Amino acid sequence: MLTISNNVSLDEDEIEIESIRAQGSGGQKVNKTSAAIHLRFDIAASSLPEFYKERLLALKDSRITKEGIIVIKSQQHRSREQNKEEALERLVELIKSVNVSKKKRIATKPTKGSVKKRLQSKKKQGEKKKLRGKVAD
Repeated sequence: MLTISNNVSLDEDEIEIESIRAQGSGGQKVNKTSAAIHLRFDIAASSLPEFYKERLLALKDSRITKEGIIVIKSQQHRSREQNKEEALERLVELIKSVNVSKKKRIATKPTKGSVKKRLQSKKKQGEKKKLRGKVAD
């Protein structure tokens, strides 16, 4: 069982984990072992609440396919177990990120002092640039 929050958890049967060979350079061991992990999680077929499903499908994340499947590849570590743990942590992080709601921004006006200060600096800069022009005899 993967715990997302106090009342939301995932059964590990919903997550498809496959061992694959890691890409890139390595030693002799890299060619013999399948230590990298390819994790697949179907959002629509999961037991997540509808709120999570809708928000996950609305995300513009390269790890989520058009069909609504989260694909995470982990090949950072040399052991299969560490890569599996990292992939599961990244899945939980992605699902948790959907639950966080952003604060609504309140538009504010600049103070009179800051406006005055900005206009004075613009005027000073303009005068400085005007002095850089051609010298008339």
